[in-house]
Amino acid sequence: MTRLEIPAQRRKSGVPRWPKATFGADLGASLVVFLVAVPLCVGVAVASGVPAELGIVTGIVGGLLVGLLPGSTMQVSGPAAGLTVLVASAVDQHGLAALGVIVLGAGVLQILLGISRLGTWFRAISPSVVQGMLAGIGLVLILGQIYPVGGLAQPETTLAKFSGIPDLLVAMVTTPAGISGLALAALALLIMTFWKKAPQKVRLVPGALAAVVITSALAVLLALPVHKVEVGSLLAALNPPAFSAWGSLLDPAVLGSIVTFALIASAESLFSAAAVDRMHDGPKTQYNKELVAQGVGNTVCGVFGALPMTAVIVRSSANVQAGAKTKLSRVLHGGWLLLFVVLLPGVLSFIPTAVLAALLIQAGWKLLELRQVAVLVRENRSEAFVLILTAGMIVATDLLIGTLAGLAVAIVKTAIEVSRLSVKAEDGAEQVRVELGGNATFLRLPRLLDHLEKLPAGKHVHLDLTMVRHLDRACHQAVEHWAAQRRRSDGTVEVALPASVG
Repeated sequence: MTRLEIPAQRRKSGVPRWPKATFGADLGASLVVFLVAVPLCVGVAVASGVPAELGIVTGIVGGLLVGLLPGSTMQVSGPAAGLTVLVASAVDQHGLAALGVIVLGAGVLQILLGISRLGTWFRAISPSVVQGMLAGIGLVLILGQIYPVGGLAQPETTLAKFSGIPDLLVAMVTTPAGISGLALAALALLIMTFWKKAPQKVRLVPGALAAVVITSALAVLLALPVHKVEVGSLLAALNPPAFSAWGSLLDPAVLGSIVTFALIASAESLFSAAAVDRMHDGPKTQYNKELVAQGVGNTVCGVFGALPMTAVIVRSSANVQAGAKTKLSRVLHGGWLLLFVVLLPGVLSFIPTAVLAALLIQAGWKLLELRQVAVLVRENRSEAFVLILTAGMIVATDLLIGTLAGLAVAIVKTAIEVSRLSVKAEDGAEQVRVELGGNATFLRLPRLLDHLEKLPAGKHVHLDLTMVRHLDRACHQAVEHWAAQRRRSDGTVEVALPASVG
């Protein structure tokens, strides 16, 4: 184990002994990550339709618990914008009481996947499906969060969100709440966009935090008529599953939500790990251990009835860029979150929901990655089709159906691409020689039979399949059947099979 990880030597109490040389860097990075995490934890919770405190609880668990577990060094876990749509749908369908059961079940499933060493298999999912999934989530996130900007409640269905846009636009320019919310959201987006151009010392404060502080101060000073975040006691907000809630495990829809939460959260965490590993030179992520760590975190979040967690690329990249060296930075960030919500909970009640909506709109826009989509359209249209189909299906239906549709199309596309079959025919005076190459699978069977049935009658046919890399049972039987028919009619046939078959 290197100095960048927890030292192998431990005190008798079991508490890790952190390297003194890196303590200062980790302390500074933890403060930066904490400042990034506060508005995002609250914003994700509000957008998910649950109390804001539950987002903070998930951030605390992600720091203090998952931060200590093996798997990754630099990743920071907490509530993620990518799960907002899924959580809101689950709460709407099954109620807030069932959220803890679903999150706990997803955590246990993640632990089982990690113990079974299936973590590395998540890297085998088609990148176009993952990108389409994130783009679809981004579109749904944007479509939903434009309503709090205008001071209106978010419609429940996608169709209602589209059909309600005219009324939303009218509210934004005619009602005091709509005008104020639009102005604050626009200002927040401008601050976050241009903050990167500020002097380096100023940029030590995260742009998202600066946007929240400035716009919240303006809302208070000008007494703007906007809805603000409602924050209560952290302990009162905890939502442990009641005994009666466990009966929901018999509901197939709840079981489906558990599987969906586990798969989406795992995929997002492990894809984030791959991205974060490219940003630093320290120890790389151990995927199966990281999956177990995420599972443990979600299990505990489920016990508290809090939001599900994933490794979050925004917080993780901020951690790396702030100069973190060990896991201590992410553990400390969880401690700062706990101290903040215990000592200064009233500060959150000054934040307008329109500003939090602006933060999530920006997060949704980043998930779209339009530049990469444009590059993909130019360079690989079939992959771009999978991406667009996945995103479109997620917007039109839901996250699970859209992702499964994208995976199915990606599998079919790959099967077709790897089943390329070449057919070369040389027509002589008395003999026709046909040479096949590539992969002869059932997907290419119609094309193969078309070629064979067009061969001239009355000639000897030499069918050479020795260069075929893979000959499946369907093609093998079809070739034998065709050869038998030809021998019975008007000619002789000689078939040379691949060595693996013959």
